[in-house]
Amino acid sequence: MIIAIDAMGGDHAPQETVKGAVEALKYVKSDLMLIGDEYKIRKELDNYKVDLSRVIIEATTEVITNDDKPVVAIKRKKDSSMVRGLDLLKKNEIDGFISAGNTGALLAGALLRTGRIRGIDRPAIASVFPMDNKMGILTDAGANADVKSRNLLEFAVMGSYYGEFVLGIESPKVGLANIGAEKGKGTVVVQEAYDLLEKSDLNFIGNVEGRDIPFGVADIVVADGFTGNIILKLTEGVAKTFSNNIKSVFKKNVFSLLAGVMVKKGFDDFKKKMDYTEYGGAPLLGVKGAVIKAHGSSNAKAMMNAVRYTEKYIQSGVIEKIQNYVQDRSGEIE
Repeated sequence: MIIAIDAMGGDHAPQETVKGAVEALKYVKSDLMLIGDEYKIRKELDNYKVDLSRVIIEATTEVITNDDKPVVAIKRKKDSSMVRGLDLLKKNEIDGFISAGNTGALLAGALLRTGRIRGIDRPAIASVFPMDNKMGILTDAGANADVKSRNLLEFAVMGSYYGEFVLGIESPKVGLANIGAEKGKGTVVVQEAYDLLEKSDLNFIGNVEGRDIPFGVADIVVADGFTGNIILKLTEGVAKTFSNNIKSVFKKNVFSLLAGVMVKKGFDDFKKKMDYTEYGGAPLLGVKGAVIKAHGSSNAKAMMNAVRYTEKYIQSGVIEKIQNYVQDRSGEIE
């Protein structure tokens, strides 16, 4: 098995990307491919005294930046690390592809180069989301601003499979993000989606309000990409603000510093629970292949864990399970 990484994508590439790949070798059985500027990649690899026999370098000459227009970049920068990775995935020369680069370009590239699973209208980003004493999934987390009711059903189906077979959530509870818990709440699209989810064989529990999401009322929270991305970014901001304020409280005087030392272990555990780097990336569910979007500011730890979860994603057979689902229940989604 070969997992490829866009070595040039992200705010800290290629340093953190290469470091994360090297660290991941200790935890995965897959060979790793680093795609990008060969000179820069080899220069980074020289910093590590490890056996690199399982590391493949795929040289490219172009890079898609965050300033590039997604579709234009995918069509014109054919020798970029991102396009090369997606093309290799389409040809089945690699088994998975990870990029922390331009999100829009990765979405466009996955659709244009690898294509959608037949029967899936819109792929979705499934982001691992911190909940009370567990991790759940928020989908869509930013791929589709405007959706149809059938798309929300698709997101629920794909998110449920990922939650069950990759994260190990037994019979995941599916909730529809809404402004109220009652069935008749929300837009026409959301109300129609409620009816579709209610008729499906998913473990659908109804609408979920924003305040209830962190409590883990549902394991899989389904939303359009606009709403989902706001929920995700707001949560990240609140967590960071909370952490900064707690630190300032414990730094006020010597007594508060001592108190801080006493509760440090608890806060470290809480921080770890809220840390996206523990999971590394979000799969783009619904495309023909394992495409993982890593956070743009991913450090080595995030990249290492992105590789670990990509291997689990590939081995889980989730993509095949999604294909089988839409084939067997096409009428339910149509």
